[in-house]
Amino acid sequence: MNDFAQWSLDAIREEGGCFSWIEEQRFDWTTTTSQALEQILNGKTIILITDEKRKWLEKYIVSSINSKQLERPLLPIITIDNMYQHYNSVSGGEMIDIVENMISLSHKEDYFFWYIGNGDDKRADIAKRKDTSYFWMFDEEYLNAFNLRSYDKLLDIKLLQLYRIFDASLNAAMFGEVDVSS
Repeated sequence: MNDFAQWSLDAIREEGGCFSWIEEQRFDWTTTTSQALEQILNGKTIILITDEKRKWLEKYIVSSINSKQLERPLLPIITIDNMYQHYNSVSGGEMIDIVENMISLSHKEDYFFWYIGNGDDKRADIAKRKDTSYFWMFDEEYLNAFNLRSYDKLLDIKLLQLYRIFDASLNAAMFGEVDVSS
């Protein structure tokens, strides 16, 4: 079984030159993504949260991750808005506690947040409270986050490329081609 860092490097290089920017950040990529993949392999539910500008990506991920064309087990994934449709009106620590308690009761602590968006967006607050969260974070250096810049003209393309590598990584992990715990 291959080491995830080496497998990621090979997979990024196979994609060609337009993915070279990920190669430059591969250590951040492998550290954060291996933890997320390990949680998925352990059966945790993914609760996806995006800022408002990335709602298109949220829809894309939810519709793609369990696509009919994929020959892998279905993954439990839900958006925060599907868990609590009034999430945008949540403000303050006490209300976030209530939402988090509802999620914990529903999923018995077998979940993690995947946040994609600006670091200062209030939608990120609930994910920032859990050490197990997975982040694609913009404009903020954050522990266990893959960092991007919101002003990057190629941001949308880069997000799709990241998802492509994530999906390939997920397949490799699920089918035993790579060890994500190393």
